[in-house]
Amino acid sequence: MAAEIHSRPQTARPVLLNKIEGHSDAVNAAVLIPKEDGVITVSEDRTIRVWLKRDSGQYWPSIYHTVSSPCSCMSYHHDSRRIFIGQDNGAVVEFLISEDFNKMSHVKTYPAHQSRVSDMVFSLESEWVVSTGHDKSVSWMCTQSGSMLGRHYFTAWASCLQYDHETQHTFVGDYSGQITLLKLEKQTYTIITTLKGHEGSVGALWWDPVQRLLFSGASDHSIIMWDIGGRKGRTLLLQGHHERVQALRYLQLTRQLMSCSADGGMAVWNMDTKREEAPQWLDSDSCQKCEQPFFWNIKQMWDTKTMGLRQHHCRKCGKAVCGKCSTKRSTFPIMGFEFPVRVCDACFDTIKEEDRTALASFHEGKHNIARMDMDPSRGLMVTCGSDRIVKIWDMTQVVGCSLATGFSPR
Repeated sequence: MAAEIHSRPQTARPVLLNKIEGHSDAVNAAVLIPKEDGVITVSEDRTIRVWLKRDSGQYWPSIYHTVSSPCSCMSYHHDSRRIFIGQDNGAVVEFLISEDFNKMSHVKTYPAHQSRVSDMVFSLESEWVVSTGHDKSVSWMCTQSGSMLGRHYFTAWASCLQYDHETQHTFVGDYSGQITLLKLEKQTYTIITTLKGHEGSVGALWWDPVQRLLFSGASDHSIIMWDIGGRKGRTLLLQGHHERVQALRYLQLTRQLMSCSADGGMAVWNMDTKREEAPQWLDSDSCQKCEQPFFWNIKQMWDTKTMGLRQHHCRKCGKAVCGKCSTKRSTFPIMGFEFPVRVCDACFDTIKEEDRTALASFHEGKHNIARMDMDPSRGLMVTCGSDRIVKIWDMTQVVGCSLATGFSPR
């Protein structure tokens, strides 16, 4: 049911420690059990499984529990051993896991949504379960009484969320590409703001309450860092994935961002460096370099008796340019462009070779990654996806020994 890989390559890359197989359908969430050689998984095959590492080095399920509907997401609180499972039928089910991880007892079932639960967070501080669903809503429920406290509807499927336990602020990403910030209270809520920047559905969010940074990944293959604490609307764009970004984790100790995409791509972004905001794309009816008209500028085409040109944009300056004035491509990691993008000829000449030095490393997970979890104290990561496989990785070579020792390289 599991195969262990012992080889340890010399290059700095993730090391595959174990591969867990045995699910009959997509694995929608997997979390590492802190201080234990164990993993909890929930699957489309309606099973909740607790996998513990045996003396043979293989992982075998100590708990194998089947529920009435496919499991779509999970929130596990280790100190209280409470686990909350979101289901395809809209319900959230709470269980209590025994100290030896051999038994799981049903506690409550919450009628959270009218359709599939997409994401959830349990807050011990407020005794709330906050969840999003495909019924286009976010709901928050009291775990003491089991009652619904409030609900807010969006115009699109709510796909993911992050929750600030101290202030009770919630970030909700949706399929329209927007992120909504709400302040939740008992029986009421306030919409603080809406963050717009992605051109595709938001698939993953991560909130760092220390630096007050929000990271979002989307189907447009990009990641955006939103500086919420700075209160200046500063955003940083990170582009290096070639498929939709589905999992994020910011390591506050080492100032690194981990991201995973649907094609198995894994990226480690260095956020402990000076980065620049990508410019806003400018609008123009003609090329802002050679002044030739674009194809919709009928008047100028008629006046100059010329054919209209196709519009492009320089990723470095944001100007609207034609193809003849933007014949070059270049990486520009300081703005988050880790693969070659279009720049105008003038900007290309200003980019020095040292400006092209990569600020991220990219690795191949070799399976579809839908969700990811990390244990920074041990430098471990677990990934899972629609290929029904769960992989456990040693990330210490990639993110630095500081994870294992507790000391920051800074």
